Amino acid sequence: MTPNPNEHVLGSPVPATRPGYAWLLALVPVVLLAGLLVAIVRLGPADTLKGDGYPPVERLTFQRVTLEPGVIVVSLLNDGPDRVTIAQVQVDEAYWRFEADNGTVLDHLARTTLRIPYPWVAGEAHVVKVLTSTGTAFECEIPVAVETPRPSARFFGVFTLIGLYVGVIPVAIGLLWYPFLTRLSAGAMDFLLALTIGLLAFLLIDGGHDGLEAAGTLPESFQGAVLFVLAAAGAYLVLEATGAWLKARRRSNASPGWVLSLLIAVGIGLHNFGEGLAIGSAFALGEAALGTLLIIGFTLHNTTEGLAIVAPLARESRRVPIRDLAALGAIGGAPTIAGAWLGGFTYSPVWSVLFLAVGVGAIAQVVVQLARQMSSGRGDARPFARPPVLAGLAAGFAVMYLTGMWVG
Repeated sequence: MTPNPNEHVLGSPVPATRPGYAWLLALVPVVLLAGLLVAIVRLGPADTLKGDGYPPVERLTFQRVTLEPGVIVVSLLNDGPDRVTIAQVQVDEAYWRFEADNGTVLDHLARTTLRIPYPWVAGEAHVVKVLTSTGTAFECEIPVAVETPRPSARFFGVFTLIGLYVGVIPVAIGLLWYPFLTRLSAGAMDFLLALTIGLLAFLLIDGGHDGLEAAGTLPESFQGAVLFVLAAAGAYLVLEATGAWLKARRRSNASPGWVLSLLIAVGIGLHNFGEGLAIGSAFALGEAALGTLLIIGFTLHNTTEGLAIVAPLARESRRVPIRDLAALGAIGGAPTIAGAWLGGFTYSPVWSVLFLAVGVGAIAQVVVQLARQMSSGRGDARPFARPPVLAGLAAGFAVMYLTGMWVG
């Protein structure tokens, strides 16, 4: 049977149309959807079903509590779908006057900051309770009252020193194993690369736990767990594309081992940024005492990260200049200082979740890169079945677990 030339056959190419007409067809569903949303907002079918006596859904979230001399400053977010009116404030079961910079009536996702004149006592615990017009109470505990640091040369110096102690110096010490690693046999290098994978896999699990824990503290509207997973996946894909771009466009003196070490340094640096963020915020809120034992724990824990950075370079025939090792150390360790600054002065739970997620995604990509290198290095389809590799994986987990006990 002869096909009708005017009849469209499934799978056949659609006749070309003008680009403007194609865009017009694409915009029709968008315009209809926008009209539907406007109608829903104006008609309010859900409000009609509720009736006049239906109680509103109220969810106030404490975003941040800071302490100034004689003043408690509380940042609030309306996480619920309905409007909330702040009526009263209690501190330690006593009513106190307050000022709200953005008013006391908050729509969905609206924010306000309350300034409460209160003679708080340093080192003691206080409880702040906010009551809405419906009588619903939301409270936040200040475990240890400590004046919130303000940006100054002194505090910048303190947070810089903390970042050096727990990030930069330990990573730099770990880089000093490079001359020793270049003298190892092939079997010992298999053990070492597996050790590196074990170290990074521990950081991956630890960062994932911390990130999901922080995501659980976010307001429900932010969907913390979804935000964490999407940010981690995005970081993985971006670093995967970056690694492919570096390998395709690397200079003649940039070896595959150098590219992999650079990716490891970036992943560890992002992880250390999140670590510094947590340290700075805890220090600012008086929830952590960075004593000698804790600094020793971070030093032991993060020294192994320097070892992980230089491990891929040990297989290279050429020697790496000191300036290149210093650059890798700075990429891996210096973000701890920036994280401590940001956490100490402008901490935000959302940013904390995002940076932890980015660190997790970056480390996951590096672990995959190392596994690929081990598989392609000898053409072995089952590299993790060899005894040196299994021993290295176990040793990496054990080292990070034992040094992590000092930090935890």
